[in-house]
Amino acid sequence: ERKLRKLGHRIIAGVDEAGRGPLAGPVVASAVILNKNIKGIRDSKQLSSRRREELFPKIIANSIVGIGIVGESRIDESNIFKATARAMEMAVARLIVPPDYLLVDGLMSFSAACPMLNIIKGDQKSISVAAASIIAKVTRDRIMVACDRFYPDYGFSQHKGYATKQHLVSLEKYGPSPLHRYTFKPIKK
Repeated sequence: ERKLRKLGHRIIAGVDEAGRGPLAGPVVASAVILNKNIKGIRDSKQLSSRRREELFPKIIANSIVGIGIVGESRIDESNIFKATARAMEMAVARLIVPPDYLLVDGLMSFSAACPMLNIIKGDQKSISVAAASIIAKVTRDRIMVACDRFYPDYGFSQHKGYATKQHLVSLEKYGPSPLHRYTFKPIKK
């Protein structure tokens, strides 16, 4: 971010996603323009769920945030990579202030109205990408907890759709729910 600011870029958005690997639920992307540094922000995977929940309202209150959500049926229709790119496009489009530069975690590419830089492990190297990772992860986790009320046999509130032993046992016992990604193994078989 510092290098980009020295080059004259003022409105820099970090972009990241959550939920590419699970067997169920949406993929969620977030774009975050930080208005000030917030202590404790780092890659969402390095934080406990409690700490992510504590940081979430601080990021929302001190940033401009856009969120994009692509559901499991759309994931099945296209593929997880196209669905992730679409979620990222949506997140950036929903920023109320257009960024002049994007920092994107990983190698995802998508259409945007400004230049972007892909950063491997960007959520560990950029505070705005780390903030986006927290927003995306908390949003997706909350969706899966809400889905657990409709499909309690699967334990979505515990594993958030990931392929845990508990989840695989539930799939074997009850078959896939409407939230499952039918093109993903082991559901595909």
